[in-house]
This record gives sequence, C-alpha cells and structure tokens, in this order.
Amino acid sequence: MNQRSPLHRHILITGVPGCGKTTLLKGLARELRALRPAGFYTEEIRLQGHRRGFRLVGLNGAVSLLAHVDLNGVPRVGKYGVDVERFEDFLNTQKLDQVASPLVFIDEIGRMECLSTRFVDVVRNLLDSPKTIIATAALKGCGLIAEVKQRPDVALVEVGPGNRDRLVAELANRIVAMVEI
Repeated sequence: MNQRSPLHRHILITGVPGCGKTTLLKGLARELRALRPAGFYTEEIRLQGHRRGFRLVGLNGAVSLLAHVDLNGVPRVGKYGVDVERFEDFLNTQKLDQVASPLVFIDEIGRMECLSTRFVDVVRNLLDSPKTIIATAALKGCGLIAEVKQRPDVALVEVGPGNRDRLVAELANRIVAMVEI
C-alpha cells in the first residue's frame, strides 16, 4: 500500500482489468454494512459468456444501465456505447453528496464514468468533503483518474493475485479507524 501521508482519508483501489477491484469493493461494502455506506458498484452484463455491457448497482438497491454494445448515438468507449444521461439520472437518485453516511463507495473512476461532468463534479466534491471515499480506478488514465491518484489525502492500493484475498479484512479495519477519527 502506498501511504504517502498519514493524513489520507480516502482509499483508491487500482489494478489491471479483471484483478478483483470490484469484488474487493463489494466485499468491503458487505463487511462495513454496519456503517451504512452509500455508493454504487458496476456489474458486467453477460450474454452466453460474452460481456455485452455494464450496469450500475446502488448500495440502496437501485439499478441502471451504464454502457452496452447495442447502444447507438451515444459516446463510445471501445465497443461500448455509454448512456451518460442515464448515468447522471442514476447519480441524481443516489445523492452521494447529500447522504448522511460518513462512507461512500464508488466503482469506478474510469473512462466511461468520466464522460459525465456530473460524475466528475460529484467525485471532486466528495473528496473535498468530510466523508471517507473508497473508490476503484483504472490503473492508467488521465484527467480525473490521474488527478485523484495525486491527491495527498488518497492512499493507493494496488490489487493483484498476491494480496486480493487478504485485503478485505485489512482494509475494513483501516476504514473503521479512518471513519472513527
């Protein structure tokens, strides 16, 4: 773990695609459910073993579409059309910048999500708020992805096969201590 500053209040989980970032984030949300975290994670939409898109799942149970191969007339990231308007509607229903919880999960700070100026604003505002943010982010990227990695109040955690199994317990203990400060 990169511990740039003893004052970091947020954790950014990063790693190569498929390394387990979302699985780790979901495990932390389950482990820390007593803190009533807010936020969302992203799930793959699969059809006959092939990834067709991504859906958003709020920790409050809300579900929405983020991207799909069959979406036309919208911005694209790779083969996926990204429904920015639907994503922003989802963000508006989550009210992440207004929730009472001291803990907010975001999966992920990535190219698709950063097409939304609303998302970029929400992430910046949350990071500047008193809340503790636990987010996943692409290993590489510019703009907001690079920006959040450079913040002195963010601890970077790179997930890989050698550490992913022990990180839920390790990070859960660390997050409880951060939220209680």
